[in-house]
Amino acid sequence: MSFQNTSVSTLYSGTEYTGVLGLSVLDLVLTQLLLLLYCKCLWRGLKFVIRKVTGRCELQWICYNNKPGARRTLKIESSLKCSKHELLQSAISVHPDSVEKTIDDIMSLKKINLDTNPQLGISLQACLLQIVGYRNLVVEVEKLRREPYDCENPAHEEMLVKLWKELRPDSPLSGRISKQWCEIGFQGNDPKTDFRGMGLLGLHNLLYFAEHDKATALQVLHDSLQPKHSKMSKAEWDKKKFDKAIGYSFAIVGINITDLAYSLLVSGALKTHLYNVAPEMPSLVHFQQTFCYLMQEFHRFWIEEDPCDIMEFNRVRTKFHKRILKQLKNPDMALCPHFTASDLHLVNL
Repeated sequence: MSFQNTSVSTLYSGTEYTGVLGLSVLDLVLTQLLLLLYCKCLWRGLKFVIRKVTGRCELQWICYNNKPGARRTLKIESSLKCSKHELLQSAISVHPDSVEKTIDDIMSLKKINLDTNPQLGISLQACLLQIVGYRNLVVEVEKLRREPYDCENPAHEEMLVKLWKELRPDSPLSGRISKQWCEIGFQGNDPKTDFRGMGLLGLHNLLYFAEHDKATALQVLHDSLQPKHSKMSKAEWDKKKFDKAIGYSFAIVGINITDLAYSLLVSGALKTHLYNVAPEMPSLVHFQQTFCYLMQEFHRFWIEEDPCDIMEFNRVRTKFHKRILKQLKNPDMALCPHFTASDLHLVNL
């Protein structure tokens, strides 16, 4: 039969299509499912045999063969999720106050003698605190993101005015509604409209950056207001009629980078970093410090990319996002901000 007279829909329609091996689509799906079940049963059988031979369960292998941090915690988290025991599956979502009891229950279920394995309980507890802490952090960050800026709320207004004072200490604000807000990178006379996408989370991050890493924040703000320095000669710039004042808007970029940090968090990509820098439960402070790092790194990346104008922002942001994701695939990776170790509460892993 000639393929020239056969429609594509006939060739690729459901189970009628057969591959090189003569298997229909349904056969291929069933084969993959059977292979998956076989591998799962084989793995469980292998774990059973190793447990009988070595006297150690999977959780013990992980703790004894992986250093503290993301390498260990990610594997513990995966093991608990994939377990057939309901106690182990539910362990990753317990309340922080119940972690210690949960560890005792796990040790009892696995029949592990604490006297001969004193360090195991401590290691498992540290891992579980990181796991439940990350989940709680996602909830906390999501709550801030969903809370809209309210100009009738004195606390919200106080934070916004404080942001101005931190970034423009020598320039009194003429009024709540003012063109001066554009000086720190807002789009209009009233910044509240710019917080719609990220809610209070954007304001919290910007204020944290301005307060806790003030020198860097002021430098980034200063640089963002300057004309872009290109490698092109003045004649080339004039010939191409480029707008030389193409720095970016500090506050708007901060809200955008907040969105980037948020997406890293909820996708789970940020687990690598937080499990490596938070000795126990990751907190909002760890997230905000990560934001500060991302702001500084994006600023450097923007300069390296040397975009022609602000219209290239999305391209640069996407490329930067991919770069961070690639770094976070390394289980030993910690996005080390330039804060002092005492500020970060880092643990040397």
